[in-house]
Amino acid sequence: MSAPKKRNFQIEAFKHRVVVDPKYAEKTWKILEHAIHEIYNHNASGLSFEELYRFRILSTFVVGTFLNEVLRMRNWSDFNSRKQENCKRNAYNMVLHKYGEKLYAGLVMTMTSHLKEIAKSIEAAQGALFLEELNRKWTEHNKALQMIRDILMYMDRTFIPSTHKTPVHELGLNLWRDNIIHSSKIQTRLQDTLLELVQQERTGEVINRGLMRNIIKMLMDLCGSVYQENFEKPFLEVSADFYRGESQQFIECCDCGDYLKKAEKRLNEEIERVSQYMDVKSEGKITNVVEKELIESHMHRLVHMDNSGLVNMLVDDKYDDLGRMYSLFRRVPDGLSLIRDVMTSHIREIGKQLVTDPEKLKDPVDFVQRLLDEKDKHDKIISLAFNNDKTFQNALNSSFEYFINLNPRSPEFISLFVDDKLRKGLKGVSEEDVELVLDKVMMLFRYLQEKDVFEKYYKQHLAKRLLSGKTVSDDAERSLIVKLKTECGYQFTSKLEGMFTDMKTSQDTMQGFYAAMGADIADGPTLTVQVLTTGSWPTQSSSTCNLPPEILGVCEKFRTYYLGTHTGRRLSWQTNMGTADLKATFGKGQKHELNVSTYQMCILMLFNTADGLSYREIEQATEIPAADLKRCLQSLACVRGKNVLRKEPMSKDIAEDDAFFFNDNFQSKFYKVKIGTVVAQKESEPEKQETRQRVEEDRKPQIEAAIVRIMKARRVLDHNNIVAEVTKQLQSRFLPNPVVIKKRIESLIEREFLERDKVDRKLYRYLA
Repeated sequence: MSAPKKRNFQIEAFKHRVVVDPKYAEKTWKILEHAIHEIYNHNASGLSFEELYRFRILSTFVVGTFLNEVLRMRNWSDFNSRKQENCKRNAYNMVLHKYGEKLYAGLVMTMTSHLKEIAKSIEAAQGALFLEELNRKWTEHNKALQMIRDILMYMDRTFIPSTHKTPVHELGLNLWRDNIIHSSKIQTRLQDTLLELVQQERTGEVINRGLMRNIIKMLMDLCGSVYQENFEKPFLEVSADFYRGESQQFIECCDCGDYLKKAEKRLNEEIERVSQYMDVKSEGKITNVVEKELIESHMHRLVHMDNSGLVNMLVDDKYDDLGRMYSLFRRVPDGLSLIRDVMTSHIREIGKQLVTDPEKLKDPVDFVQRLLDEKDKHDKIISLAFNNDKTFQNALNSSFEYFINLNPRSPEFISLFVDDKLRKGLKGVSEEDVELVLDKVMMLFRYLQEKDVFEKYYKQHLAKRLLSGKTVSDDAERSLIVKLKTECGYQFTSKLEGMFTDMKTSQDTMQGFYAAMGADIADGPTLTVQVLTTGSWPTQSSSTCNLPPEILGVCEKFRTYYLGTHTGRRLSWQTNMGTADLKATFGKGQKHELNVSTYQMCILMLFNTADGLSYREIEQATEIPAADLKRCLQSLACVRGKNVLRKEPMSKDIAEDDAFFFNDNFQSKFYKVKIGTVVAQKESEPEKQETRQRVEEDRKPQIEAAIVRIMKARRVLDHNNIVAEVTKQLQSRFLPNPVVIKKRIESLIEREFLERDKVDRKLYRYLA
């Protein structure tokens, strides 16, 4: 069974001819014109909008559709007056009968006529009433425009798009712009009035912001660039002039901090002003004006201002002013780079003064503490004022690296600072604070270009702490080594870790010694020996010293024991590194226990058999090197409260013709008396030269190893690239001198690791 065919329905035009009155268009327009006049004359309640849209059966159901749409848009119940019975023909029929052009032209003419009258009313308003009248008329025009558009909806939706004319609402705005805003008597007056109100507000007067908002909103609503041309552009120009003049006043009478406060206040005021009654897009433009006139034009003078500029802020820790400068200067081109450059220059200058001042170099611990204080000070500034800006942090690090390495003794001084803290400075300090100090030390260590020099000194100081048992905490010592290992790798700390291993092994060795020799050494002095692996510990010059017979005997027994339990080893006594505890009896039977060095012990034991000895007799009996002997005698005879010997003649220095006597009158309120050796905290010049020479010797194999690694991988390389590659590989430990690199290349050529190219003498080849 086939499906029924669908029937297509078609609505056809009326067959009979419709006769239109020749005067139809004119009569219909008169009705509509009257309606528009009524609307502008505020007599809209006398209109029947339903009548304006009513039409005969001639209209099809399409008309009903538009009527229903209009009825939904407005509440027509207020407009049922019988006054509009004459409006039986409406705008719809006029467009339908091809009179749309006449309707549109009549609308333009009628609206223009009314707007010219409105312009006269606005022009007549005086003083403050001018803007109020303009705002009132604008509001009324908008309401009228809405009602007119409702009447002419069919024309707006059909005729206007097909003829590419301006829609009714937009047409109304354009006519308002042309007849009101661009009126010769209104345009300039409006612009001047708005700018005058802004000026009044800037000088502290209260204005009607609601009215300003409405007027400027009107300019923004008008088509084209009305807002920009009639307000924004002149507003920006006037603002630039205002702030240019005000900035000159500020800069002449204010210091830098006050100027920045005023600039910040003005900037915030403009941002708030835009949010209240201007186009949001104007914010960036007006802030650019303020930034240019108040900040960019004067930033160099502000930064370098006498007694209040950036340097003074940094010195006086003015965090608020610095933060304000940072936030304002970041808004302008090159603002932050200017602050950063001046800060860098200042830090480098104060750092250079610190590391080159002979007075401040006298105390290494105080020198390093000053460095840390400066770092903490500027870290705090960057954190609180500069928003933890990484570029500022990098500039700070670069500055510290620059001036710390101006002092060739910085590695030694940093090691001495660590030595002081790990000996006594961290006693009673919490683990967190210990870690904080160690982290600060590592921060300075990273700035060092000669990290291998630090390693040399650190190894020496660590050895003394371990051997004398004066380290405040093994955990702190190991923590620092872990940090160094993390920073520089295993090779850097392998020998340091070996030193701790030797200390533990020595404890086990001494337990075995006393277990094996217990009865034989029970009556002799107690001996504690630290057996040190030569390669792990710093090289010590083996100084000869005649030990007292009592000590020498137990030392020989230990040697016999140790060599009997370990084959293939040799022992050499480092008497200059040892300590001793002596029990001494003074006048009136007063007894004390003296903690002294091995050298001091050898000197004091001589006074068991003699009341007085000359310097030369002591030197001959002990064979202690002259420099060490003088320091020991100085600490035993010249330090108040520790003077267990008496020197004649009495003076601070030791001379070769001095005589020394046992001091029976020595008194101390402590039973245990520690007598340190008077030593220079820093190395003497000969010692410094010796250390430097050892460092240079240690660098040679490292440079050669780097050259061989590079050439083995590259096979052929020119001289400049070798120098660059070697420097890159070794810069984590030290910066190799190009002259030294050249010498090491020559040495490798002599030993046939490398050869020069026969044609290009600057080219090197690796020999497998």
